[in-house]
Amino acid sequence: MFELPTQLPSELVPLSWLVGVWEGSGILDYAIGDTAVTREFGHRLSFSHDGLPHLNYSSYTWLEPVPGSGSDEKTPLMTETGYWRLSRPQGTGDPGPGMLPAEGDYSFVNAAAVETLRNADGGFDIDVTLVHPGGVAEIYLGQVKGPRIDLATDAVMRTQGAKGYSAATRLYGLVEGHLLWAWDIAALGQPLRTHASGRLKRVE
Repeated sequence: MFELPTQLPSELVPLSWLVGVWEGSGILDYAIGDTAVTREFGHRLSFSHDGLPHLNYSSYTWLEPVPGSGSDEKTPLMTETGYWRLSRPQGTGDPGPGMLPAEGDYSFVNAAAVETLRNADGGFDIDVTLVHPGGVAEIYLGQVKGPRIDLATDAVMRTQGAKGYSAATRLYGLVEGHLLWAWDIAALGQPLRTHASGRLKRVE
């Protein structure tokens, strides 16, 4: 049974089921022209908090050995890092911009205050910022509703040398204690299409 993390800001309770370290596997399945890339990969995902009203996110994936290759070596594949939070205007009770300290009282100190952020669909709007080391940064908008999260990119920023990547959607859900996820991308001149999915188990 999962216990709510201690010292978790009230604002993060709708996202609390994500907190922990998850590990498992997934399938990469993406077509580029007439070439289909299909591989199994391993995945370790972490959601943590530091007392501020956001979750810290870190993801690491690796390619599993090709069956019959005679090798059991795993190949590092991709990492990404970022922050997840409920969508709301930043007020005087929030620090920033930069390192400027808060000038007022923090507003969302209890469940009643957080309830004022619930949307018309019965969930909570969320913002997610993710950064990839290959020169890509994504800003997602979406919602958490119970044990399900739907996200779609609001903006994708790329450095001059980054590979083509223009949009994405992500889906996360808690099913029988496992974290299931799916990621569709529009990349390398392709329209939005299936890219990868996985099933993870909480290990910490």
